[in-house]
Amino acid sequence: MEVALLIALSVCAIIAAYAAVRVVLEKRPLRKLPYLNVLSFAISGSLLLILPHPLSIVVAVAYFVGSTLESNAIASTYAGGIQKDG
Repeated sequence: MEVALLIALSVCAIIAAYAAVRVVLEKRPLRKLPYLNVLSFAISGSLLLILPHPLSIVVAVAYFVGSTLESNAIASTYAGGIQKDG
C-alpha cells in the first residue's frame, strides 16, 4: 500500500514540475492559465497524499477551491479586455 502512495505522489510531483516549467517558459499570459490550473490540481493532490490525516481532505479541497477561484478571476479579467472610452 505504501508503494502505491509513493507512486501516486511521484506522478503528482512530475505533473506539478512540468506545469511549473510551462508556466515559467510560456510567453503569453492567457496560455499560462491552463498550466496554473493543472498546477493547482497537482498541489492539492500532493497535499492529500502527504498528510495522513482525515482533515487533509479539507486542506486539499480548500487549496483547490481557492486556486480555482483565483484562476477564474484572472481569466475573467482577461476576457473582459481593456475598456476604451469614446
